[in-house]
Amino acid sequence: MPLSEGRGETIAFPLRNKFNWGTSIIMGLFHVGAIAALFMFSWKVFFATVFLYWLATGLGISLGYHRLHTHRSYQLPRWLEYTFAVFGTLNLEGGPIFWVATHRLHHQKSDQPGDPHSPRDGAWWAHMLWIVFGEVHHNNTAVMSKYAPDLAKHRFYVWLNTYHWVPIIGLAGILYAIGGVPLLMWGVFLRVVFGLHATWLVNSASHMWGARRFATRDDSRNNWWVALITFGEGWHNNHHAHPTSARHGLAWYEFDPSWILLKVMKACGLAWGIKVARVETRLTEREAA
Repeated sequence: MPLSEGRGETIAFPLRNKFNWGTSIIMGLFHVGAIAALFMFSWKVFFATVFLYWLATGLGISLGYHRLHTHRSYQLPRWLEYTFAVFGTLNLEGGPIFWVATHRLHHQKSDQPGDPHSPRDGAWWAHMLWIVFGEVHHNNTAVMSKYAPDLAKHRFYVWLNTYHWVPIIGLAGILYAIGGVPLLMWGVFLRVVFGLHATWLVNSASHMWGARRFATRDDSRNNWWVALITFGEGWHNNHHAHPTSARHGLAWYEFDPSWILLKVMKACGLAWGIKVARVETRLTEREAA
């Protein structure tokens, strides 16, 4: 389904006829910054960046934007749900309403005309070119809200989607004050670039290479090395077969750090209503006890 703006006007994905100079310049600057960061290495900034990557990509994207906000695979206290959304904005992938709307469209049109990022439109298109061509909707909260009405009911999500750049600027200031230029370059520029390519690989590599456990109508595949760098998101065929399952790695050998953490959160009383597809129940979705 194309995104609809007003009456009769549609915004469809993908669009190849308009180059986004603003997005491209920002992406280019971040990639230059990531390369520069490599010349400022120290173990201190390395481990700080690993921790920030877990917060932003592990909690913000994998457990937050994806499994919680998009698919509602489990429930959290409202304050923690909002916190995960803030972490999600630290990845330079837009606000929660934009991310959720785009991903829901991907599931609806997966590898079909209208999919925002299908390798059938080209491997590089699926990986990153879909970001730099077409209309920019990161801040078009009114339009994107039509495809994430559950989030649009919350003033916090509406504000965060419109001003999704505020948290990362705040983080940049904090990192500079604590560790100077090296921590800023690693904790923002290099981390963001690595995280972007890692999550983009779910869109590209996990629709091209890997095993298919389920005969889904799309090209989704389980890719172990993508799973390793995305906290379990690379078990993509499992996910497309059971999109509302909070567990993506369905076999013992499918390492899924986000699922492991979610079980710990449940044991601590921080998560409940967890939907999971289990191998021992023939992979049928059900509510976890």
